[in-house]
Amino acid sequence: MGFATNYAFLMVGRFIAGIGVGYAVVIAPVYTAEVSPASSRGFLTSFPEVFINSGILIGYVSNFAFSKLPTHLGWRFMLGIGAIPSVVLAVIVLVMPESPRWLVLQGRLGDAKRVLDRTSDSKEEAQARLADIKAAAGIPQDCNDDVVQVEKKSHGEGVWRELFLHPTPSVRHILACVIGMHFFHQASGIDAVVLYSPRIFEKAGITSDNDKLLATVAVGFVKTVFILVATFLLDRIGRRPLLLSSVGGMIFSLATLGFALTIIDHSHEKLTWAIALCIAMVLANVAFFSIGWDP
Repeated sequence: MGFATNYAFLMVGRFIAGIGVGYAVVIAPVYTAEVSPASSRGFLTSFPEVFINSGILIGYVSNFAFSKLPTHLGWRFMLGIGAIPSVVLAVIVLVMPESPRWLVLQGRLGDAKRVLDRTSDSKEEAQARLADIKAAAGIPQDCNDDVVQVEKKSHGEGVWRELFLHPTPSVRHILACVIGMHFFHQASGIDAVVLYSPRIFEKAGITSDNDKLLATVAVGFVKTVFILVATFLLDRIGRRPLLLSSVGGMIFSLATLGFALTIIDHSHEKLTWAIALCIAMVLANVAFFSIGWDP
C-alpha cells in the first residue's frame, strides 16, 4: 500500500491485508489455546488482543511522527511501516511448533507428544492433554506409535447441522450467548469511538491537527494499558465480573459523552470543562471496553 500509484492499487493492497488480518485474528487465539498449559491459558489467549492494541498504539505514535513529513510521503510511510512487523512475524512462524491437535489428527503422535512435553507444566499434564486429543480424534488410548493411521472425518457438515438445524438445549444456549456477545461487542459502538475519535475531539472543540493526533495517541495508550490490566485479572476475578463492569462503565461514559457534546453544540462560547469531559469520557469508554469486552 505504501507504494500505491493510484486508488485501485491502494484498495487491492488493503483487501489483501484485510484477508491476512482476518486469518490472524482467528488463528492466533485458537493456536495459543491449543499449545498453552491450562494454568496460563486464560492469560496467554488474551495476548493476541494485547499485541493487536499495542500495534494500534504504535500505529498512532508512528502516524503522529510521520505527520511531520510532506503529505505525499507521510501517508506512504504510515502504511508501509506495517510491513516490518509482518516480515518479522513471518520469520518467527517458521520456527513455531505445530498445534498438537493438528498433529494428532494427521496421525503424528510422536510429534504431538514432543510439542506437549515442551508446552505443558508437567509430564502428567502433557499425557492428560494427549489423551484428551486422542479421544477426540478416535485414537485408542493404548496406541503409542509415533505415526498412526487416522480416519478422515467429514469437514464439519454434522457440526453445522447440530448448530443450526437440530441444536440441543445446551448447544442452543451456547449459540445464543456467543452470537449475542459478538453482536453487542460490535453494537457497543467502540469502533465508532476509536476510529472516529479525531472527529469527536474536533466536535468537542479541539481544532489543531497536532492536538487531535496526540489525543488519538492517548486513546491507543489507554486501550493498551487496560487490556493489560484485564489480562492479569482474568484468571483471578473471572470474565463475568469484568464484563459486567465493562458494560456499566461504557453505558455511563457514552451517556456522559453525549451530554457533553450536546452542551458544546448548543453553547456559543468555548467550554473548557465540557471539552475536558469529552476527552475523559472517550478515554473512559475505551478503558471500560478494554477490561471486559475486549480480552
